[in-house]
Amino acid sequence: MPLVVVAISVLVLLLLMTRWKLNGFAALLLVAVGVALVQGIPVKDIPDVLSDGIGGQIGDTMLTIGLGAMVGRVMGDSGAAQRIAGKLLDAFGPRWVQVAMVVTSMLIGVTMFYEVAFIIIVPIAFTLVRVTGAKLLWVGLPMSIALSTMHSFLPPHPGPTAVAATFHASVGLTLFYGLFIAVPVGAFIALLWPRLPFIKAMDPAIPTGLVSEREFTDEEMPGLGWSLSVALFPVVLIAGAAVTDMAVSGESPLLHTVAFIGSAPIALLLTLVLAIWAFGPRIGRSMSDVSGSCTSAAQAMAMILLVIGAGGAFKNVLVEGGISDYIKDVTHSWSISPLVLAWLIAVILRVALGSATVAVVTASGVVLPLLAGSGASPEMMVLAVSCGSIAFSHVNDPGFWLFKEYFNLSVVQAIKVRTTYTTVLAVLGLGGVLAVQWAITTLGL
Repeated sequence: MPLVVVAISVLVLLLLMTRWKLNGFAALLLVAVGVALVQGIPVKDIPDVLSDGIGGQIGDTMLTIGLGAMVGRVMGDSGAAQRIAGKLLDAFGPRWVQVAMVVTSMLIGVTMFYEVAFIIIVPIAFTLVRVTGAKLLWVGLPMSIALSTMHSFLPPHPGPTAVAATFHASVGLTLFYGLFIAVPVGAFIALLWPRLPFIKAMDPAIPTGLVSEREFTDEEMPGLGWSLSVALFPVVLIAGAAVTDMAVSGESPLLHTVAFIGSAPIALLLTLVLAIWAFGPRIGRSMSDVSGSCTSAAQAMAMILLVIGAGGAFKNVLVEGGISDYIKDVTHSWSISPLVLAWLIAVILRVALGSATVAVVTASGVVLPLLAGSGASPEMMVLAVSCGSIAFSHVNDPGFWLFKEYFNLSVVQAIKVRTTYTTVLAVLGLGGVLAVQWAITTLGL
């Protein structure tokens, strides 16, 4: 049974990394090869399947993570990150630093991918940890939870947007309804989770090489205007492109140019160029110093990128092994509410494959025939599938490894933190979807 294969592969991976302390990159590749053999993928095709998985994942994330890490390190080494962190503390106070992280993350995360927003905000979170003396998870976890919620629940992020097209749902209305669910649910979990005893017992250190250890005086730091301008520059470019795509239809060179500039890699590349000048020659730092910051960031990212790539290989083996088709066949005849069925299929696919995109696309295809005559709003169907796709993030999810490495956690610790919060977000999200659907049906909203 394919789901048994998934369960056994996850257990083997955990044993390799926890009991035998095998490097995550090697462990993921070994398990991926084993699963490929068990699932009957021809031996001659296995190297290509692994390469496609690694290439697809690294292709999606290397530019984003690499450029974002360089921007963050340049800002950190110039004192810009400390300037922003200091102003956040002045505005919210040390007692409300988590609220500051949630508000900032939700505003930025509405239009930005999880990975992009994470890379942009995490240097500020690291700096707040150093300045306040708070634990890393106390400050960083609310940020990650808020970003996860925005990315998974709402268009214009890729999963919800793709599902909206399948159900012919209004992207704008989906975003409108989704905000009523995502904001309270995300904020509640973001503020609750760091207070749980098993989370408070963890005290990971900030990973070396990703943030400056120096504490700057007020005179040494660049001004708030420049610091915020550079930090928000990619947000404006990416958000502007997303809004333009939703608001304007048709084809024109201008729209293609906006889409190009607003793509995450190009937006971050332009931001890096701006950061190098703004926090380099403009304030008297030599180009060699700024280049050293970029090099340090790249060195610190090397193993993180390898592990994320291997996670992509593991995910691709599961997809090529036909597990998504098996789940689709099994669940097709289930007779339950279309909203619950859509959510449940997305959850099962997410657990089995790790890919939120595969989960939402497959789940939406299964339940699409049930939409007609069900009385369910197409927008609610989109949100049900999207909520399910965030559940049970674990070792076959490349995003799990990004979270683990940046917060310097062991595999078991990352499962305790991330797998639990993503699952609770999915369950509460489904509750919100059912509540909004009831309001639409009963109150005629």
